[in-house]
Amino acid sequence: MYRYTRHIYDITRKPYLLGRDRMIAELDVPPGGTVLELGCGTGRNLVAVARRYPDCRLFGVDISAEMLRTARATIDAAGLTHRITLAPGDATEFDAASAFGVARFDRVYFSYAVSMIPDWVAALAEADRLTAPGGRLAVVDFGDAAHLGALPRRLLHGWLALFHVTPRVDLAPRLTALAAGRPVRHRALHRGYAQLGTIG
Repeated sequence: MYRYTRHIYDITRKPYLLGRDRMIAELDVPPGGTVLELGCGTGRNLVAVARRYPDCRLFGVDISAEMLRTARATIDAAGLTHRITLAPGDATEFDAASAFGVARFDRVYFSYAVSMIPDWVAALAEADRLTAPGGRLAVVDFGDAAHLGALPRRLLHGWLALFHVTPRVDLAPRLTALAAGRPVRHRALHRGYAQLGTIG
């Protein structure tokens, strides 16, 4: 699917992938910290994180070879190849130590990826496993659209379904169960259009 759409992905998604920059602003990456994006797509977010936190090292994983091609070009154009490393992989089972020489990361995040991963619960568990003790896992994605009104909600979710995108309306309890007592924060953004959740 991304063989052709990857070329216009960022331009066409910017108006409706809301909350990404807010998530990045709240990552609060420690100096010299490590950051992993699962489902890194075009590399847009990795570049944004690298610019906001100039002392961190970044790593991106995507299952799509076509998206990784675009991500490499994006990162190269930004002059950030020395700080950002990419690898192909499945978010539900990823050997970061072999791919990157780093087993766990200070910050791990998904940006509009869990709604596209069939076994998203397994992906969340894997992301938590890859998060270092005292680190933070963050997820931004489509929400339940509860306060948009019945018709807009049906239209939005119907449109997303055409692209095999499923809002994970039970993200909050899934994060709470995964956290096992660690701090969890979950917020609906833009009247429920999007949601932002964190562990740690």
